[in-house]
Amino acid sequence: MTGLGAVFRPQLAPERLRSVARLADEAGLEELWLWEDCFREGGISTAAAALAWTERIKVGIGLLPVPLRNVAVTAMEAATLHRMFPGRPVLAVGHGVQDWMGQVGARAESPVTLLREHLLALRALLSGQRVTTEGRYVKLDDVALDWPPAEPVPVIAGVTGPRSLRLAGEAADGTLLTASASPEVVRRARQLIDEGRESAGRADGERHQVVVYLLAATGPDAAARVRAELVAEGLESVPDLGVAGDAGAVAKAVQRLADAGADTVVLQPTGDEPDAEGFVRFVAEEVRPLVP
Repeated sequence: MTGLGAVFRPQLAPERLRSVARLADEAGLEELWLWEDCFREGGISTAAAALAWTERIKVGIGLLPVPLRNVAVTAMEAATLHRMFPGRPVLAVGHGVQDWMGQVGARAESPVTLLREHLLALRALLSGQRVTTEGRYVKLDDVALDWPPAEPVPVIAGVTGPRSLRLAGEAADGTLLTASASPEVVRRARQLIDEGRESAGRADGERHQVVVYLLAATGPDAAARVRAELVAEGLESVPDLGVAGDAGAVAKAVQRLADAGADTVVLQPTGDEPDAEGFVRFVAEEVRPLVP
């Protein structure tokens, strides 16, 4: 079955999260994803609150920019969430927006090297290993978590470029793709991920989970809002991005991504979505029944 979720966008004030998260949980939505966009809302803090306010829904952080964090801190935060809310947090890490990283003095000369080192150390720490490493960016001396997660937890890489997609296959448990990923891009991403998995000898392991955001809107002005957002992102000329319409139209767009290789599709409202709670209800109650 294709997983389905929705995004709580950080254009909304943090105090709006409680009502959206509770509604998503009560409506039966599988996943609610949060963003750590500079300089709006923290990913770990909002995820912890959303998990505490809900009972069953998975809460994804998409994503934590690795230049901002020492990997030991990332591991401590992730492990704490998984110990308190087993099986419900979903953690994605990535390069971060390079201009934002530059604004805070954290831009790495080699983002791919940094992400590789971070992923390898993070997965080792979360599996309960004691880690010593002297990398270009990640340096740990005899570090182990006192409270690692009780069960294995996946670490997802939020990436886009070919080298980073291969790295996700080599060193991550899943991949998060942005709403700029059309079905064709998802197919190509799967190929690159598989190349990375094969090079690392991981091709026969568990399925590598691919999560894809899909820009979506419903209502009388849906098409205009989707187009305006694509124009603002410079993506208006890219085919097969975004969807506007009723539940049937949205479900068909979700299925196209699933057919291309997405395991979970997370519907991303426009930044000017007028009814965040209504959008979540639409996804859970109208779109979900139409997605196999």
